[in-house]
Parts: sequence; C-alpha cells; structure tokens
Amino acid sequence: MAKRPTLKDIAAQTGVSTASVSMILNGKSLSRFSPALVSRVLDTARRLHYLPPAARSERKTIAIISPSVNNPYHTTIIMGIDRAAQANGYLTVIYNTYWNPQTELDILRQLELRRVAGIIYVMNPLQAERAREIGRHTPIVAVGDTVNNLGIDMVDINNFNAGCVVAEHLIALGHRHIAYLSTALNAQHIARVRRLEGLQDSYRRLCPQGSVSVYCKDNKMEQEIQSADLELESGRLLARECVKNPKITAIVAINDMVGYGVLDALLTMGLRVPEDYSLCGFDNIFPSGFQRMGLTTVDHSTVHHGARAFHLLREKLEDSPDPADIPPITRVEYESRLILRRSTAAPLKR
Repeated sequence: MAKRPTLKDIAAQTGVSTASVSMILNGKSLSRFSPALVSRVLDTARRLHYLPPAARSERKTIAIISPSVNNPYHTTIIMGIDRAAQANGYLTVIYNTYWNPQTELDILRQLELRRVAGIIYVMNPLQAERAREIGRHTPIVAVGDTVNNLGIDMVDINNFNAGCVVAEHLIALGHRHIAYLSTALNAQHIARVRRLEGLQDSYRRLCPQGSVSVYCKDNKMEQEIQSADLELESGRLLARECVKNPKITAIVAINDMVGYGVLDALLTMGLRVPEDYSLCGFDNIFPSGFQRMGLTTVDHSTVHHGARAFHLLREKLEDSPDPADIPPITRVEYESRLILRRSTAAPLKR
C-alpha cells in the first residue's frame, strides 16, 4: 500500500518548513509568503495528491463561488444548484467574493487543497486565467454573460438581448428619453455594461430621436461587504439625480434591487409610478411580483440556470475522456423574457 503523502514530504520538495507548508495549505497569513512560493507549495501538494484531513471526505462536495448573497438573484441560482446537487448525492458549500478579485484568488487557492468535486461560479470569474488553470484538473462551470470567452463551460445569460427587450417595450409605449441607473460599470461587471449596450443599440436603431442617459454609482469594494442595502441605497441616490432631467419619462434599473431603491425614492418625492415615471428592472427576483411592488422586469429562468449549471458539472465529473483529447466547451443559453407588470405605461404629457 502506497504511503500517504505528508506535510514533511511537501516541505522537503519545496525547501520550506512544515509550519510554513501548513500555513499556506490552510490559507493563514498568506501575505507573509511570496505568490511564487504559495504557488509552488500548492502545485507540489497537488502533484503528490496530498489531502489534508478535512478534505478527505469532500469528494462529493461542490463549491459555489458567488459575489454575495444580498441579492435574491444570486441566492435563487444557488438554490437551483443546491437542489439539483442534493438530489444527486452532492453537498454544496458557498464562498462569497463581494466582487473582490483578491478574495476570489484566495478562495481558489483553498479549493485546490480541499479537492472539492467541482466548482460553480454564480457570475463570470474575475480570476479567469486562474480558473482555467484549475479547470484542467477540477471541473468548473460558470453562470455568466455570453460576451466573455472564458474557456470553461457556461450557462449563458445574454444581457445584451435583455437590454434590447426592455428598450423595445419602452419605445413601443412611447418613451423617447430614458435613464439607465446602475452600480459600477466596468469590466468586472460585464452584465451591467451589456444591458446598457442593448438599450443603446435599440434606441439607435428604433428611436434615433431618443436618448439613454446613464447615471452610475461607482461603489467601492469595501462597501460591498459592509453594506447589506448597497443596491437599494444606490437606487435611491441615482433616482434623485435622474429626476432633475425633465426629458426623462422612464427609468431602467440595472437590477430589481436597485429598482426597489428607485421606487422608494420616487414615492418619497411624491412621484407616481407609472404615471410620472415608468420603471423597469432585470432579474425578476421574487419580491417583484408582490402586488405593492408590481415591477416590470426581465426573467432569466434563474432557478433553471442553477440546476443546469450543476448538470453540466456532473457530466464533466462522470465523463472520462482520453487525456490526449481537448475537451469541448459547452454553452447553454436560456432566452430572456419580459415580465409585464404595472410599473410601466405610456408617458403622460407634461
């Protein structure tokens, strides 16, 4: 029977103490070590097939990497993953990055040592290159936007088309000048950018005399973890800004949570929805269907996204391809649907 590798074996091959190896493998005080040393220890542990005691029972565990659990959109995807995983004999564990690339990198380092069965992202990976490297030996699936060629299996959300769907609805109602209210717009949040691009493209094509004004709240990463109501408050602040533009008759929020903040601010200012302003969101999280909310929004079949992501992962786990073969990349896309509720109507003459 082959001897199980130990911390001493890793220390001997990397030239550091067993205490340092233990700290690196357990993710403690990583700032004390150079990135090159951390990678060398992790690579050696993987090559020797070292499993820490806590990881030896985790071969049926799926790691879920999420930006946060503040927004029901992410928790609904997680629910879909968890339900499918449990039905197939797997457990799940959730890691939150709060959109911090360094936090995501630290999580990935830990997952390499824990030897989980697979990893599912509930957004596009921020550490895409590292995710691809890990994907060579640990199956990874992401629920994200179609624009990025990440080199991993994806359940896609076509956010550009989602933006087009909202724009076409508002143009048909007669809204010529609309506002797009969003939290940070950058490469880390590509879904937000693509929704805006869909709105702008539709207005250029179908309503060239109209306009899409952009109002953005660029929150810091620290606020993501410190403020549970960050999206709501962003919606409130941005709504107070956009109503200063007398041309705007409709507001499109980056997601339903921001939309709730917009709605709250408008009502506080004595304005009516949809009489004074039509309001749209994205994601169709469950409170949007409440009678007092009644938010027109875009549905992405969110629960199905989560379940499908797990089944893609399970197919990779159960498949045993020839190591010489280059495995195919699978992409699954669900069509976005506009859910009409009472928050949108034709604009009144002012």
